[in-house]
Parts: sequence; structure tokens; C-alpha cells
Amino acid sequence: MAATITPCFKIPESVLVVIYTQALDVLLIKRVDAADFWQSVTGSKDRADETFEATARREVFEETGIDCRAGTVLADHLRDWQLENVYEIYPRWRHRYAPGVCFNTEHVFGLEVPASTSVRLSPREHTHYQWLPYLKAADTCFSSSNAEACLLLPRFVSWAGR
Repeated sequence: MAATITPCFKIPESVLVVIYTQALDVLLIKRVDAADFWQSVTGSKDRADETFEATARREVFEETGIDCRAGTVLADHLRDWQLENVYEIYPRWRHRYAPGVCFNTEHVFGLEVPASTSVRLSPREHTHYQWLPYLKAADTCFSSSNAEACLLLPRFVSWAGR
């Protein structure tokens, strides 16, 4: 009897995490599968019951090596911006989702890190990184929702009680 293989599709719920310094420099990373796409940390939930916060903490660590998981020095620096973006999934990546899934819901977070924070990219996902002033980062992002999040950074930093 032949084994049936069930395809594993991405969940159309993801996070966007803007990693920034006190000077409002933003970390952007370049995708392996789209060399002209600079972005903040992004990633989908691994399981439907995974919280957006857990997804954000996992993705930051997986993609950059920056550890903001519970019990770390940066754990309290992750802020839920209470923003969600719904966007159409780029056709080039729709094959990763179940048939008929065309839209993704993205939940936005910010993570303040010290300027001296080292970055260790996941080589299977990203090739380069750069720190840019938030306005330049917004101009560099390929995604309009990512650019908007960079532009909102000063507002969210001031709301955090600086």
C-alpha cells in the first residue's frame, strides 16, 4: 500500500517585526529567493494555535540570531503594535499556501535592541543585512506594509514612554 503524503501548506497568518535601535536605525535583511527584496523580519505561524507573539519571538531568533524569547535580556523589548495588515500574497509565493488562499493577515511588532547587537542571518533565508535610518529603511523595503511600519516607528517609540 502506497503512503499518502499530505502537503504542508503555510498558514496565511504572519508577523512583521521591525527591529530598531534607540537612534531609530532599522535592521533590513535581503531574501535568498528574491535578491532585490529588502525587508524586516517576517514569518508565518507554524501552527494555527501559535500566538503572534510566539511567532514573532521565534522568527526573530531564526532569521537574525537575536534572542528576545522569554527569559532573555530582550524579552521585554518586543512590543505588539496592535496593527494588522491584510494583503494579497504575491503570485510567486502562492504555491506555498493551500489552493485558493490568496490573502495573508500580518501582525506588526517592534523590537528595540542595543546599537551593538550582532546579527547572525539564517543562510537558507537571507543573504545580507544592513542598518538604515528609519526613513531610508522605509524607502528600501519592497513591501508597502513594511515601509509603512518603518514610517510609524517614531510614533510607536514615543508611545512606549521614551
